[in-house]
Amino acid sequence: MNSEESIKPNAALEIHRKAFWKGVREWVRVIVIAFIIAIPIRFYVAEPFIVNGPSMDPTFSTGQFLIVDRLTYRFAPPKRGDVIVFEYPGNPSVYYIKRIIGLPGERVRMTDGKVTIESASSTDKHILDEPYVEAYHRSHDTGVFPEDKQPLGPGQYIVMGDNRAESSDSRNWGSLDAHFIIGKPVIRLTPLTAISLLPGQYHEAITSK
Repeated sequence: MNSEESIKPNAALEIHRKAFWKGVREWVRVIVIAFIIAIPIRFYVAEPFIVNGPSMDPTFSTGQFLIVDRLTYRFAPPKRGDVIVFEYPGNPSVYYIKRIIGLPGERVRMTDGKVTIESASSTDKHILDEPYVEAYHRSHDTGVFPEDKQPLGPGQYIVMGDNRAESSDSRNWGSLDAHFIIGKPVIRLTPLTAISLLPGQYHEAITSK
């Protein structure tokens, strides 16, 4: 065996070793770049959420996976009928999903479960058409919200679950301040039969009373 033949295996091993570590460095680089991109997206653009609880049945059910848009409400206020995810005012570490019913400058009146919007700037009253509330999920609540009967202030909202009979919402703990709002669902990914864009969003038709 000459010296040339004895070098070849070592040389091949060295080449493989260099190729391996080059691959490792490339994967580390890709992962670092992915984290650098993903972290701001996670906190400022979009965030994943999993629904837990019956308060939005049948619009949303436990276990459904949502992507929530955190960006839109930085440029435009929520609209009536938007479904939003927010920090529960009583414990900001807990997230709720509800629907916006009352807007700043309004009062919300319920009569045997039927919702009427009262504007502070006029005597107009508007009954909400709410097809997302199934008959078997309706409540028979009667009252005015906010409970002090004053119009909602700037950046304040009345939110309710679509399952009115089993939802802890503004009827229980008052109006929601805008700074608690995280965003709105823009994509529903599970179950596969319910994949959709802007799931649950409904801008109610309003009729005069």
